[in-house]
Amino acid sequence: QVQLVESGGGLVQPGGSLRLSCVASGTFFRIDIMGWYRRAPGKERESVAVITSRGGTNYADSVKGRFAVSRDNAKNTVYLQMNNLKPEDTAVYYCNGIVQVRYTDNYEPYWGQGTQVTVSS
Repeated sequence: QVQLVESGGGLVQPGGSLRLSCVASGTFFRIDIMGWYRRAPGKERESVAVITSRGGTNYADSVKGRFAVSRDNAKNTVYLQMNNLKPEDTAVYYCNGIVQVRYTDNYEPYWGQGTQVTVSS
């Protein structure tokens, strides 16, 4: 079974920084796209940043210039460096991986359990 586990959330003041990490574990053949999503109170889940296995990235307009996504393929880990955080960044952040469990399988999405990020003074 594939598991994604996030870490690094917490409480930070506006203008501060946090770094989220997500490690994929279990038995699988390959992970294609990995990314971060978030769900703020009363809102739908939205894409924050995604990165392909070759390093191509895409960001939500609201975080461009402030957040940076990266990954270490050897460690099956994706990171989200969040700088100049704003109160509107407060949300539960979820890690996502598009995983091929066996080389004959289709890619399937897997999700972490989420980590809370709160930006408040």
